[in-house]
Amino acid sequence: MSSFIPARGDMNAFAENFAHEDYFMQLARKNGEEVGVVDPTAAVGNLLKFATQLTGAKSVVEIGTSSGVSGLWILQGLPNDGVLTTIDAEREHSKIARTVFEEADIPATKYRIITGNLIDVVGKLADNSYELVVTRDAMDLFEIVQESYRLLKAGGLLVIDQALSDGKVADTTQRDPESIARRDVIKVIKEDTRWNSSVIPIGAGVLVANKLA
Repeated sequence: MSSFIPARGDMNAFAENFAHEDYFMQLARKNGEEVGVVDPTAAVGNLLKFATQLTGAKSVVEIGTSSGVSGLWILQGLPNDGVLTTIDAEREHSKIARTVFEEADIPATKYRIITGNLIDVVGKLADNSYELVVTRDAMDLFEIVQESYRLLKAGGLLVIDQALSDGKVADTTQRDPESIARRDVIKVIKEDTRWNSSVIPIGAGVLVANKLA
């Protein structure tokens, strides 16, 4: 005899409404939408702020600036002497993010915005120098994960935003290049003993992995 399971509320909606964006985050999101940028949801942004504070991060790398929404969340979690390095391949994205950071009166000493080929720029960053790396771009994702391991200090955290492509990765019938790339990277990280990882179903899906000593 089956037991009765009562109806439950929408956990995803509850999680997504747990945190709220401030004026500048909303402004950045609006500006990003005008040029086709996909920014993280408020729930993911709040997770990034939480991860920044939890790791005690003073040096953070973000690969994929987008409109600056996630950068604003990360900057809220950084200490006064912390610095965000955010990288994007599109000059327009960098310009939008810089504008909103300036309008939010964030000191220029708190962030570096770099525009260029993602792999080329990341490849020039110093080994074992960052507590947190955030990425969301599906292009060259495997290479970015390998570079992230190099960049992170022992115990540092990698966060892959949009890791599940809003559900497409979980659907094995989806064989587009982006879904395959994200699916393969999740498998690689899960099986790599150098990482301790977990998947969180908020936003378009988030993978978190910490670099083991």
